[in-house]
Amino acid sequence: MNDLAALTAAAPGQLSILHLITQASWTVKGVLALLLLASLASWTMIFWKWARMRFAQRALHRFEDRFWRESDLRQLYQDSSADPELEQGSGAIFRAGYKEFMRLRQQVGTKAQDALDASRRAMRVALMREVEGLESHLAFLATVGSISPFIGLFGTVWGIMHAFTNIGAAQQATLATVAPAIAEALIATAAGLFAAIPAAVAYNYFTHDLDRLNARYEAFLEEFSNILNRHIQERQL
Repeated sequence: MNDLAALTAAAPGQLSILHLITQASWTVKGVLALLLLASLASWTMIFWKWARMRFAQRALHRFEDRFWRESDLRQLYQDSSADPELEQGSGAIFRAGYKEFMRLRQQVGTKAQDALDASRRAMRVALMREVEGLESHLAFLATVGSISPFIGLFGTVWGIMHAFTNIGAAQQATLATVAPAIAEALIATAAGLFAAIPAAVAYNYFTHDLDRLNARYEAFLEEFSNILNRHIQERQL
């Protein structure tokens, strides 16, 4: 009770979070600084990735709406080359496939099926590039989400070791002796979770969006391949 009364009677703000951080050991301060940088970087990445995904989804809807309404694929190819939205995602897949198909069809002696196969390969490469661009920096969010709790745990262990050191130096286990060190240890744990949880949630959210976009790109690739195949069959009738 005497220890508790002593802490209660302490100056206001003595055990505030800011005070505990400033009075923490340099090791715990380093852990907190590292977690703060990781959190700021992950939040920057989250906002950038969110804007990138929204742009990709908007470009996908806009291009596919134009694609199914447009009867002249040559005109669509020309328009998509000059529009930043139409040349992303499905637009990039379309342009790669259409360009390769028309290039080989204009060559004398090229079989129609060979042109179709080459077009599919070109579209597959374009699809991989689009997905790779959308996947960029997702590994960073996964890394922050997975290792931040362990970095915070290291600060926690160090703070507890500091508490035991204080006990040994004071030759008695009083609340006033161990409270600051235990508090800084718990702050390190909270900082680790603060950095990890948003990064982990964002990683799962963006991965789900990426899987849906990839499935839509795959579906468009197959649909456009079928259109080119029907074009070949009609020419052979």
